[in-house]
Amino acid sequence: MKVVKRVFVFLVVFVLIWISGSNQVPFTAQTAVSLQQGRWMINGKPTYPGAPAEGLLMNVRMVNAVFENRKKPQIDPDEISDRFIRAIPDYVAQGVRAFTLNLQGGVPGYEGAVNSAFAADGSLMKPYMQRVQRVIEACDEQGVVVILGCFYQRQDQILSDETAVKKAVVNVARWIKKRGFKNVLLEIANEYGIRGFDHPVLKSDAGMAALIDLAKEATPGLLVSSSGLGDGRLSPQVIAHSDFLLIHFNVTKLTDIPERLFELKKSGKAIVCNEDQKLGAAAAQALRLCVENGASWGFMHLEKNQKQPFEFEGREDDALVYEEMKKLTSSR
Repeated sequence: MKVVKRVFVFLVVFVLIWISGSNQVPFTAQTAVSLQQGRWMINGKPTYPGAPAEGLLMNVRMVNAVFENRKKPQIDPDEISDRFIRAIPDYVAQGVRAFTLNLQGGVPGYEGAVNSAFAADGSLMKPYMQRVQRVIEACDEQGVVVILGCFYQRQDQILSDETAVKKAVVNVARWIKKRGFKNVLLEIANEYGIRGFDHPVLKSDAGMAALIDLAKEATPGLLVSSSGLGDGRLSPQVIAHSDFLLIHFNVTKLTDIPERLFELKKSGKAIVCNEDQKLGAAAAQALRLCVENGASWGFMHLEKNQKQPFEFEGREDDALVYEEMKKLTSSR
């Protein structure tokens, strides 16, 4: 009788769990990003209609909004993501239409953190991806795009070899499709080729082009790119294989920005700067220069948004920058 009772209890619990899961409301995308003739569209309409930045994608680097450190279990990753999610509407009100996340984060202000959504074999870590999913869904609800990066220097060594790197790319691309996200753009690596990467495939133009192609083959229709270094340049090979061009302007002088953009525009592809660490008046000027030259611009506030304790204060992160962004993204 005891055995029968245990089996009965097990079956009841199983049925209750199954019913609970079947009653969950499935995710339905509200925000779809696309490109039409080099212009960014959200739900089939150009971004910022009637504004100087029409058809562009103003963005902010928030790679540590999904941060964890396996060496420091006292850090609560969900609390970090919760704070970011609460701040999203404030950023949107300033004209932000995209955030850059990364599955291996960014430097949190100290060395030695273990922050990765990947296991050694390239499989996805479920708790980490659940957190990423929650943030992407919150962005979708607010009409915002996510530029989702896979790899970051100092963290790629977590993956055992090149096979694991390739498996990770395919897994992420398929995860995006399986979850039904339409507001996600894929960035293979943040600043590929930088010395902090261990795996050769993440350090060469040919390797990056191959990984971009791999992601597109795994999930046709997904828009894929990879960002270069802070000088605003990309190799011809990566340009040719990318759906759009991702650049950084961290060490690029203001006077050099128009020339860099002029060269990239020869490709005919949309240009998105998704990292510029300038602040205040200099950042506002970089933003203006990008809009004037037909490129999207991305703000990185290193001290507030990327370094612990990761502050997300919307406009108050840098009032000069966000005032300029709001002006350029508002219709006249």
